Amino acid sequence: MQGKKILDKLTPYQQGKQMKEIKEAYGLEKIVKLSSNENPYGFSPTVNAFFKEQPIDFHIYPDGYTAELRTAIAEKCDVSENQILFGSGSEEIVQMLSRAFLYPGVNVIMPTPSFPQYKHNALIEGADIKEISTINGYHDLGAMLEAIDEQTNVIWLCSPNNPTGSVIEKEQLYDFLDKCPEHIVVALDEAYYEYMESEEDPEAIKLLSRHPNLIILRTFSKAYGLAGLRIGYGIANAKLIRKLDVIRGPFNTTSIAQKAALLALTDNTFIKETYSKNHAVRKSFEAFLDELGWGYIPSQTNFMLVSTPVSGMDVFQHLIERGFIVRPGELLGCPGTIRMTLGTEEDMEGIKQILKSYNDQLKKEHTL
Repeated sequence: MQGKKILDKLTPYQQGKQMKEIKEAYGLEKIVKLSSNENPYGFSPTVNAFFKEQPIDFHIYPDGYTAELRTAIAEKCDVSENQILFGSGSEEIVQMLSRAFLYPGVNVIMPTPSFPQYKHNALIEGADIKEISTINGYHDLGAMLEAIDEQTNVIWLCSPNNPTGSVIEKEQLYDFLDKCPEHIVVALDEAYYEYMESEEDPEAIKLLSRHPNLIILRTFSKAYGLAGLRIGYGIANAKLIRKLDVIRGPFNTTSIAQKAALLALTDNTFIKETYSKNHAVRKSFEAFLDELGWGYIPSQTNFMLVSTPVSGMDVFQHLIERGFIVRPGELLGCPGTIRMTLGTEEDMEGIKQILKSYNDQLKKEHTL
């Protein structure tokens, strides 16, 4: 059986252990998952109420045009309906962009560390990869511009960046786009957009008329709490969207996902409450880390990348044995760190106690 040779070198996405498996392995009754940047407050009660009362016609194909949600997003973002593309999560749009613009002989520029699917999909398409290291967790936009050559077709920007939580400043983004050649597709991944403080918002959508090579990706998986339904969207110049729409599967988002996203989009109260709770928890945890003496990158998301005095794998193991799942930085290209979703106030108090005790233990061992 023949296929692309690169497929034999790449590995499929490896999902972490399931909660039931962890409970049995360590004799735990409760597990707190802080590893996938999900919304710990769930999703809009409006969504929940609707699906309790309204049946779904699962035997009918979904609206391939995603008309109702398209209209709502167009109005909310002040763009035309033909400037929007939907995907099974924004991750599918990453695949569409790679399939449309990457192939052997061209290259793609991306920050590192960042969302690993940028590189994964580029490798599948046979493109060359130019990874530009972040500086203290922030994009090195100057080095990314210097890396551009005649074969560059796509540049990935991730703001707020995963796994660092850092944002690209508005002036830096505008300057970067002004200097970037127009034939290069610039993909700005704003999966965590709703968590950004208002003064950090670059208002990138306003740049679309000036930069027809720009596409902005957003999702309902994070702040909106609809990760299990898999729906996201991209906004760009209509001509760019048209090219990607040729690649998009005809029914790539489900009826239930479309309806849930539409309802979630209209519930501004839930999003404001999610933002406020997350902001308060983040500030509290930053203060705790300062007291503990552990470093971190200032985050504009619902997660933090925390520096650890021992390997991230060691901290991960210590926490999982006590019912808290985080992501060790060694798996993200950030050794000596953990990436931790910011949970509810109750969950965060629990993990603070464990980390405080663990830190005291490490200090004691060091002095001995």
